[in-house]
Amino acid sequence: MTTPLHLAVALDGAGWHPAAWREEGARPRDLFSARHWAALVTEAERGLLDFVTIEDALGPQSTAPDGPDGRTDQVRGRFDAVLLAARVAPLTSRIGIVPTATTTHTEPFHVAIGIATLDHVSGGRAGWRAQVSGRRAEAAHFGRRDFPVLDPEHLDDRHVGDLFEEAADAVEVARRLWDSWEDDAEIRDVATGRFVDRDRLHYIDFSGRWFTVKGPSITPRSPQGQPVVTALAHARVPYEFAARSADVVYVTPHDREEARRIVEEVRAIPRDGAPLKIFADLVVILGADAAEAAERGARLDELAGAELTSDAAIFTGSAGELADLLLDWQRAGIQGYRLRPAAVPYDLERITREVTAVLRGRGAFRAAYEAGTLRGLLGLPRPVSRYEEATTS
Repeated sequence: MTTPLHLAVALDGAGWHPAAWREEGARPRDLFSARHWAALVTEAERGLLDFVTIEDALGPQSTAPDGPDGRTDQVRGRFDAVLLAARVAPLTSRIGIVPTATTTHTEPFHVAIGIATLDHVSGGRAGWRAQVSGRRAEAAHFGRRDFPVLDPEHLDDRHVGDLFEEAADAVEVARRLWDSWEDDAEIRDVATGRFVDRDRLHYIDFSGRWFTVKGPSITPRSPQGQPVVTALAHARVPYEFAARSADVVYVTPHDREEARRIVEEVRAIPRDGAPLKIFADLVVILGADAAEAAERGARLDELAGAELTSDAAIFTGSAGELADLLLDWQRAGIQGYRLRPAAVPYDLERITREVTAVLRGRGAFRAAYEAGTLRGLLGLPRPVSRYEEATTS
């Protein structure tokens, strides 16, 4: 029996190819509309995907390593991912919604209540893609800290270590805040006039190098108890952050053997709690066959004036060929995939209507949603509030 795969899509503007907004059917005038995003998320739900992620950052998109690049031929600008997620969540009923929120420069109290609110609004389908920001240009928006120039080739330097240590503390603060209301803290008894049981709200009293947060949260405990935390990781330091802090990690192997090595490295890192789910990221350019997909990719590259490059592997081919690759890498220990459609809606629809059908025919993907929460879809347990455990022990 084939173990079913988890499938997610990463949504970013018109798609992950810089020329995607110029492809036929892209509807660039709709990019900054709720209609555009609602159509993408409902299409993903139609395909029975586990969740969508929504990209975000503290600065505009750029081809430069730090700061704006001055280009006017590529999409620039984004909506706030958490606010956008709250807008589209009520339009869906089963798919997970996972916005990106940065741990650097932002207060974990604000992020925690935003993601908890999304979990309430969606009925238990919220997640968080926790992301660091190491760019000087983004730090300048806030004026509190001055960063050195980040060298992406050296992810083990002190600066990067500090970023991920701060991120780990931010996630820990959020998790404690999510636990700070016990499940039955709200009484709502009109007859007695008691709305809340104050004994079931708890100070978190977190004090660390980066944050000091008293708590409790202002948002009652959400349907999942703790929304799902996810992170993208390319190297040892972020792998350790994911193992310590996340429920799902997105990794970026470029072949099956590298996937196996990454899985082994991540699994060897000590971890508390449920096993970490390991997803692989792939940029996908699809077509009816390999030739058509290659033609699409070449046309997009020509519009962009350069060949597409990515931190993740770039797949170009048919839905059946992509399914072959997904199942092959699964044998190396990959449990799921976050697919990055090169252009939407075209590549998204090939994923939801064709790739899922091929996988389903091979017994490797669901025929219906089997759970009502994102934790349920991913096979993750619902955590008990640590403070409830403390008061009952």
